[in-house]
Amino acid sequence: MAVVTAGGTDATSGHLPVLYAQVLDGLQVRPDGRYLDGTFGRGGHAAGVLAQLGEAGRLLVMDKDPEAIAVAQARFGNDARVSIRRGSFADLAAWSAVAEAPLDGALFDLGVSSPQLDVAERGFSFGKDGPLDMRMDPEADESAAEWIARAAEADIADVLWTYGEERMSRRIARAIVARRVEAPFLRTADLAAVIAANVPRGRPKPGQKETHPATRSFQAIRIHINRELADLETGLSAAMDALRPGGRLAVISFHSLEDRIVKRFIAGHAKAPAGNRRLPEAAPFVPRLRIVSDATKADETELRANPRARSAVLRVAEKLDAEGAA
Repeated sequence: MAVVTAGGTDATSGHLPVLYAQVLDGLQVRPDGRYLDGTFGRGGHAAGVLAQLGEAGRLLVMDKDPEAIAVAQARFGNDARVSIRRGSFADLAAWSAVAEAPLDGALFDLGVSSPQLDVAERGFSFGKDGPLDMRMDPEADESAAEWIARAAEADIADVLWTYGEERMSRRIARAIVARRVEAPFLRTADLAAVIAANVPRGRPKPGQKETHPATRSFQAIRIHINRELADLETGLSAAMDALRPGGRLAVISFHSLEDRIVKRFIAGHAKAPAGNRRLPEAAPFVPRLRIVSDATKADETELRANPRARSAVLRVAEKLDAEGAA
């Protein structure tokens, strides 16, 4: 069994799970419960859940990344309480282990994991030169380099605007298309340099670090390549359906697009929509979720130990029964 320190550091891998204590508190882990970690990463949160499970408990873990699955197999593969599946949490409903019985809790820790960012060969980071890949599953669909090589200028601009909220999206897309005529984009540093040359550098606010000009564009391309937002919407619905009444859903987001989807999903199932006196009275609203915690963020102690936690937002909801009761 993995050892996790009081601060949430996994003593096996050194990985520091974001909002570790808050996630475990939100899930309210029962020793005999069934829990799903849909984004295993390096297993920090999963280890914390497993440490609170008894012999009758069950932990199901998923991840798109084959390297993450290899870590899961090495760490927990011999534990009879643990089941492991490679794949997106968007497909959790198709997993027979999920269908066996309702879940007591489900966790999604969204975005890119620290190991993915830190390894240049994965192609996620504009700060580390590597192959322009960006796929969480290296065997899935096309890489960022392949997409950039074929995408129309308008499509590139749309992705940068929609998923990165990049104000210079059209200018960047035009520069990318013009440069790829001379040579294909194969490296992250190459793409980052072209983007930086077309994004004016603004002055950071007092106390804030300067943001790299390619930050928003790299985020947007990564989200598009991995279908992150579409998978999130599907996965949230599947997780809610898989939970038992009283089961908890915990989601950690790292940027506003993800958090907006999570917030709207939870609120849409927890709060009655505003009425309209001009329309016929609709059927009574029956909530399916209860908001447990709303927009929890890391405290200063965690931020000093793990600066990447600064943008993390945790939302927790509890599933209600058919009558809307806990």
